[in-house]
Amino acid sequence: PTSAQVSVVPHSERFSYTLDNDLLTTEQRQFYEDNGYLLIKKLVSDEDIERFRKEFMRICKREVNPPGVMIMKDESLKSQFGQSEKVVNKVQDFQEDKELFRYCTLPEVLKYVECFTGPNIMAMHTMLINKLPDSDKQTFVHPMHQDLHYFPFRPASRIVCAWTAMERADQDNGCLVVQPGTHKTTLKPHGYPESEGKRNKLFHGLLDEDKKTPKVHLVMEKGDTVFFHPLLFHGSGINKTSGFRKSISCHFASSECYYIDVKNTSQEHLEKELEEMVRKKYNATSVELKDIWNFRARLVQGQRINL
Repeated sequence: PTSAQVSVVPHSERFSYTLDNDLLTTEQRQFYEDNGYLLIKKLVSDEDIERFRKEFMRICKREVNPPGVMIMKDESLKSQFGQSEKVVNKVQDFQEDKELFRYCTLPEVLKYVECFTGPNIMAMHTMLINKLPDSDKQTFVHPMHQDLHYFPFRPASRIVCAWTAMERADQDNGCLVVQPGTHKTTLKPHGYPESEGKRNKLFHGLLDEDKKTPKVHLVMEKGDTVFFHPLLFHGSGINKTSGFRKSISCHFASSECYYIDVKNTSQEHLEKELEEMVRKKYNATSVELKDIWNFRARLVQGQRINL
């Protein structure tokens, strides 16, 4: 239960992207309506962030090995640095790691999530991102993209990402970049960008990005959390510093959302790539996209209905 009492259907035509609640001000709701994101300052405590950082270090050093977790590394640095945070770019699918998964159950996060999803909340996709220093090769740029490209469930407006900065994020170390208002568009075709650098697996980007749409760099302090819509165009730049820019995030969805078939859609090639990766990792003969999401999904509040 949270302090935000939310009705499942917005009764006002004015708000399409948030539900009626007693937490967000009218100004905050209008800002999300217009822009597709909302930044809440100092939402997650320093103490919690420190605990997440320590667990991330344990995973890097292989002191813990949670089942199902996907550790993404820059293989070219492995011989130089071995098993350490200097190699690991991302820890994904940490739903079986009790310490990191605490992030997805924090009451201060869920009370905001409920304003977008309603009371029945599933944690669908988890990531701890450790943006490595990368001044020349641009390996760790994530091109502008829409998160809905990765998700075979709808409706989009009952899905929200919570993204928390684990230290100051700014233009120097590759903060989030958003294009306000783009959440009002449809899902666009995505693919790998034509770039000189090495391509990171599944770092898909918009194939036809409108360069004229203004971009906003989200400068955030430790503990600041941004909530954003899955159709919002966003990405991140390179980390030009010698440090590591960490953030922790979870995509939440109403458990009333439902799975869709992505065959013959712009998401079909992603489905094939993801299924192939999972088959290789688990030596499985057959796996379907819905199975992968069922494996990831966890109920964090209310009732499990469809997802």
